[in-house]
Amino acid sequence: MKAILVTQLGGPETMQYTDVDIPKISAAQVLIRVEMASVNFADIKSRYGKKGAAKLPFIPGLDATGVIEEVGSEVKNLRVGQRVIAFPANGSYAEYVVADEALTFAIPDSISTETAAACPVVSFTSYQLLAKVARLAEGETVLIHAAAGGIGTTAIQLAKLLGAGRVIGSVGSAAKAEVALAAGADHVICHDTEDFVEKVRELTDGAGADVILDSISGRVSERSIECLAWYGRLVHFGNASGEIGQIRTLDLHASCRSVLGFSFGTTRKLRPHLLQDTAGQVIDFLAKGQLDVKIGKVFSLEEAANAHAWVESRQSTGKVLLQVRP
Repeated sequence: MKAILVTQLGGPETMQYTDVDIPKISAAQVLIRVEMASVNFADIKSRYGKKGAAKLPFIPGLDATGVIEEVGSEVKNLRVGQRVIAFPANGSYAEYVVADEALTFAIPDSISTETAAACPVVSFTSYQLLAKVARLAEGETVLIHAAAGGIGTTAIQLAKLLGAGRVIGSVGSAAKAEVALAAGADHVICHDTEDFVEKVRELTDGAGADVILDSISGRVSERSIECLAWYGRLVHFGNASGEIGQIRTLDLHASCRSVLGFSFGTTRKLRPHLLQDTAGQVIDFLAKGQLDVKIGKVFSLEEAANAHAWVESRQSTGKVLLQVRP
């Protein structure tokens, strides 16, 4: 089969389009013929050796959409021929992948392949952040940093579906502000020209945001505390800035505010059962047309290096996909 291999740590040029053996399944796994996969920032970090401990060479990628070709002897709830989304055991930039039954989810024909391919990481992560970690309540105000990205545009929509009263996005440019607004944000702050803390306070009459989703870290995390409402929850789930933020305990106990951490990768690895309810909710939203995962660009599998370069340029918006099969 054809696959993308990262042959050494470094830039996109380290990715090779080549032939590898079709993987073998174990008793509790399924073999999936991949139609599309998505590009996630974690894939880029892995290529640089900044995430995970994959041994070279390795196939990058976190999620895949396709059709089940083979099921293991212990698989109970999946069958050959089903359309699925999955989080494969060893990368997704390939024509065939292997995934555990617990991390493979059947999808109805009403969900297009493109939508299914765009949804797994961004929608599962967003739902976990809002519903399970932050425990978003009806009418609350949500601030979403990096609101024009794949998770950002998805979290905007899910926050509304879960009952948020107001959704505020923060972005780095005017062009990205349009993307966040199109996704349904009520207000968008461009932090290149505005102080997001002051603007959030202004928009909330000084109360601050009840929930803040932070994938940036560093100074953004530190300053987010300044506009977090009493009883508010700051959910930290990434460090796109590459910086480390410092949180003072003094800012927490009297105000009843919380700082919460979440890793989708850790959850997949250690507590995959927590994703069953999330999958059901997300797939239902998609099937009913209530959730529209924004797609920025589609590249062929052979063009995976170009797809990575595009995401690294910070110009991308929405999800970037890889077309594995026509």
